[in-house]
Amino acid sequence: MVLRRSLAVCLAAVLCGGCASTQASARPDETLRAYSRALAAGRTEDAYRLLSTDAKKSISYEDFRRIVQENPEEVRDLAQALERPAGAPSVTATVTPPGGPPLLLVYEDGAWKIDGSSIDLYGQTTPERAVAAFVRAYMNRRFDVLLRFVPEAQRGDLDAASLEKAWMGEQREDVERMMQALKAALPTARFEILGERATMAYGASGTLELVREHGVWKIEDLK
Repeated sequence: MVLRRSLAVCLAAVLCGGCASTQASARPDETLRAYSRALAAGRTEDAYRLLSTDAKKSISYEDFRRIVQENPEEVRDLAQALERPAGAPSVTATVTPPGGPPLLLVYEDGAWKIDGSSIDLYGQTTPERAVAAFVRAYMNRRFDVLLRFVPEAQRGDLDAASLEKAWMGEQREDVERMMQALKAALPTARFEILGERATMAYGASGTLELVREHGVWKIEDLK
């Protein structure tokens, strides 16, 4: 639904600042409360004022107001949901060092700290982490690790030695080209997630498809 997509973008941006009086705040819970109350009261200008600069670039005030006015029930449900979040808001940031893997930071007790997930170099808990780990494993020639990314239905008799032989043999140039394209796309990559599957576009026309098995993401297709 257009409303859900548009307000989802706005909600993510709202965490950047704002409070009950629509002034800047360092507390995300105050910002969420201010946003929900502005929506519930129909104060679209106040709600829009809480959006980040990037969010305002993606949706104009006129479009934002139109969406709110045309979908009163959905807006009311969203406002009520924001008043009772499932847990304390978590503020995170992702930093990608030159030539290095993306690092997740968490804002705790007034300071930024490195998230524990940064220790697991080959994590597969999210599509983003899985693709980054997949590329890292290839760059490090860890074919034993690369096997973890093969779905069970495609595994068969494949082992690390046969995978290395294939990817370092006749297929090497094609694989290298795809991996470099994936690596270049990762900092700005967007994932479309639908249930247990996810897709990521990269390069000029490449597509990577992932599937989640037993709680971890694997590479189902790469073309």
